Amino acid sequence: MQLKHLNYLFLLTPLLSGMAQAAVTSQDFEAKTTQNLLNLCTASPEDPQAREAIHFCHGYLVGAFHFHQAEVAENNELKLVCFPEPKPSRDQAINLFIAWAQKHPEYLNEMPVETEFRFLTEKWPCKK
Repeated sequence: MQLKHLNYLFLLTPLLSGMAQAAVTSQDFEAKTTQNLLNLCTASPEDPQAREAIHFCHGYLVGAFHFHQAEVAENNELKLVCFPEPKPSRDQAINLFIAWAQKHPEYLNEMPVETEFRFLTEKWPCKK
């Protein structure tokens, strides 16, 4: 097994402990709901689509955040998220999001981008 795959297994292990994992479905890749995205983000390493699922999860979350950064680049007053120094790593932020979303089932039917920014603005709000 390649080292980079071990990183994914290491990151997923705490999230998967004690949870029965359903197989990733093609519907999950449509990412219509937060539940779909969580299914991808927490795909079991044994799932045949685990690699694609994890990459989709990371790509979705990072892409949405980068879009926000581009939108506020010229107007800091619109900025919603202000990370502390040192900034959390991408993996740390994503793992925190997953844990937070799993504790908030009331948002599982929302669009994932809505839930992502609900988490980000709660965890790292900008002081205005």
